[in-house]
Amino acid sequence: MAASSPLMDTYGPQPLTISHGDGVWLFDTEGRRYLDGLSGIAVNTLGHNHPKLVAALREQVARVIHTSNLHAYPLRERLAQMLVDRSAMTNVFFCNSGLEANEAAIKIARKYGHDRGIDRPEIVVCEKAFHGRSLATLSATGNPKVQKGFEPLVEGFVRVALDDMDGLRRIAAERPGVTAVFLEAIQGEGGIRPAHLEYLRQVRRLCDERGWLLMIDEVQCGTGRTGKWFAHQWAGIVPDVMPLAKGLASGVPIGAVVAHGAAASVFGQGNHGSTFGGNPLAMRAGVTTIEVMEAEGLLANAAEVGEHLMASLRTELAGPGLVEVRGRGLMIGVELDRPCGELVGLCLAKGLVVNVTADSVIRLLPPLIFTREHADQLVGILAPLVREFLSRTPVAAA
Repeated sequence: MAASSPLMDTYGPQPLTISHGDGVWLFDTEGRRYLDGLSGIAVNTLGHNHPKLVAALREQVARVIHTSNLHAYPLRERLAQMLVDRSAMTNVFFCNSGLEANEAAIKIARKYGHDRGIDRPEIVVCEKAFHGRSLATLSATGNPKVQKGFEPLVEGFVRVALDDMDGLRRIAAERPGVTAVFLEAIQGEGGIRPAHLEYLRQVRRLCDERGWLLMIDEVQCGTGRTGKWFAHQWAGIVPDVMPLAKGLASGVPIGAVVAHGAAASVFGQGNHGSTFGGNPLAMRAGVTTIEVMEAEGLLANAAEVGEHLMASLRTELAGPGLVEVRGRGLMIGVELDRPCGELVGLCLAKGLVVNVTADSVIRLLPPLIFTREHADQLVGILAPLVREFLSRTPVAAA
């Protein structure tokens, strides 16, 4: 950020100034067009300028934007019921972001422990996880870069590797204060790493045996991105707590915590709150997003186009330098054997928006309206750039 900017220097902005968007395309202030392979980091579910969403938001702004949570508003109940019906869970708390949803999940786990007589409840979290940047959620996050400079961290988190069932069982045997396991069904910032489906089933069984809450962070991988409403549904399980955000309202800030079983009754009046959580504008955006997703078959589209995109990338990038193309639906990571942040700018210069996470993973999170044709265009831009990058960039020394 330039020194003269009034904004705090918290982001390293790319040389792209957005003017507007339309469908899967973004346009800069110079009139250049870019294929959006990131959708605002898994936020713009319906792409840009979707006519049904635009009409719904215009109508809602003219009706009412905000009411306090001291008063009932039908849209809040309606979106909550939609989430309950699609998750087979029980009830919902609305907030404004994934960070807030994860913070609420942590509070549920702690109060659940205190209600059971545990003075210092502990939550098992995963290495390479990302749950947010508040003091509690960055403490739960498994990334020292995010935590550095904000110590002392919040206590009460026990860390284990994703998919390490033996490690989780050891924790169960050694730490009587554990009350919950908190993990991402697919680690996003950690490099698009899907948890093994059998691992998720085993964690569900262990939580049932120990009386722990299973809390699955679906902030990035939920709301249809993988081809099911929620990524954990590929494993055929139901969590006790499920934070949501990002794509739930197609660009309008929103967060939600969906609860089930014993977790559904942990919060009572006065235990938690949010001034803007559940505001009518966000609720209208969430309802419309789900309605359009169903009307346009976007879950099936995410699964089908995602498989096509991954298969094409594997074919085009096969060879030295490619570690793996992985993901589920339209949540895809292309891991290289060397840091590749340079590719973000190279892609922009060719009209494609992507980003790089975990230093060496190209992250693709396009809108769920992406077609096979859009996927082919993406591969047509990205693959030659990756091949050229690999040909001239040495592998970093170990």
